[in-house]
Amino acid sequence: MKYVVDTHVLIWWIEGSKRLGASHKKILGKAGAGAPLYVSDISLLEIATLVRRGRYRIDLSIDDWLARATAAPLVERVAISPKIAAEVAYLPSTFHGDPADQLIVATARVLGATLLTADEKILEAGVVPAL
Repeated sequence: MKYVVDTHVLIWWIEGSKRLGASHKKILGKAGAGAPLYVSDISLLEIATLVRRGRYRIDLSIDDWLARATAAPLVERVAISPKIAAEVAYLPSTFHGDPADQLIVATARVLGATLLTADEKILEAGVVPAL
């Protein structure tokens, strides 16, 4: 099974946060060469923006933090392809207005993956399999 990791779940995972649910911990703990976690490149931009604005503090340089957070074989980055960008157009007009969330959901849909998220708007929308 494939899993796309939402930005906040990636942050919580790297931090070892207690905010991670048991099901997320179990899936994240099984990541490896044969079953990498997928991270949309837009998540990297979101994290860099949070750091730049002082909304998220890290002890490493942003370069090092992002490199560690996306290190193979646990994680495989997913670029914004034409197919993923087009998938955004197929989301219902009532779906989440955040372009980053739209791209993350579109990424999961194109990959046929389950999205690991705690975002209530995404979970309630039911437009992608999610945990």
